[in-house]
Amino acid sequence: MAEKDKIYFISDIHLGLYPPEKSAERERLLVNWLDTIKDDATELYLLGDIFDFWHEYKQVVPRGFTRFLGKVAELADRGIKLHYFTGNHDVWVYDYLPVEIGLKLYRNHITRELNGKWFYIGHGDGIGTGDDGYKLMKWGFSNKILQWLFARIHPNASMAFGKRWSKSSRYAKGIVADPYRGDDQEIQVIFARATLVKEHFDYFIFGHRHIPFDVKVGINSRVINLGDWINNFTYAVWDGDELSLRSIFPEKEKGILRK
Repeated sequence: MAEKDKIYFISDIHLGLYPPEKSAERERLLVNWLDTIKDDATELYLLGDIFDFWHEYKQVVPRGFTRFLGKVAELADRGIKLHYFTGNHDVWVYDYLPVEIGLKLYRNHITRELNGKWFYIGHGDGIGTGDDGYKLMKWGFSNKILQWLFARIHPNASMAFGKRWSKSSRYAKGIVADPYRGDDQEIQVIFARATLVKEHFDYFIFGHRHIPFDVKVGINSRVINLGDWINNFTYAVWDGDELSLRSIFPEKEKGILRK
């Protein structure tokens, strides 16, 4: 892979998360980072929860995020392929971003072969067995009838409700995510090991968990969680030979779990 053909992965920015001044600060950091990769990136994978809450009507989209949306539109115009995976906070992304920006939208995990290596890529939520309460909630958010009913609510009311829900959900879990629970307790690691029994992947790349980790799950397989941009400001980059998990703040890379 040529020097100017790097592939980047990022997730869990939660733009719009309360308080607004912190969200604005993160948005500027994100835009600045996107500006640094525009000359060597060939693809960018956005693995969900980029927005803390997003709901678009047929003719109405959420207010805000102007700097971010402008920058990703610029990347698309430069020929960089953009991939957007819906997470649990931005499940109601429909056709606005694909049509206006030109990104490709995914609602499920996907597999990709990149330079001879196999990748399993997605937000990382709702995988494997268990966590039935969360899966039921996700089903409700993805249900077409419930989506139609929610869209009948006036945008002023629906957006206010959605933002309150997202804020309470994030703060209930804690702004700082729980520490790594161990290989036999982390759902993404358990899922990867079970998957490897049936099919080989070199890399499993997920978001959702909010803690950056790079864990070996097989002789030639690793699970990478991209962390977040609330506390860690982490991302991954594939240069054709190696996948690296990094932070825009070098001092925070010391907190990345690698094993």
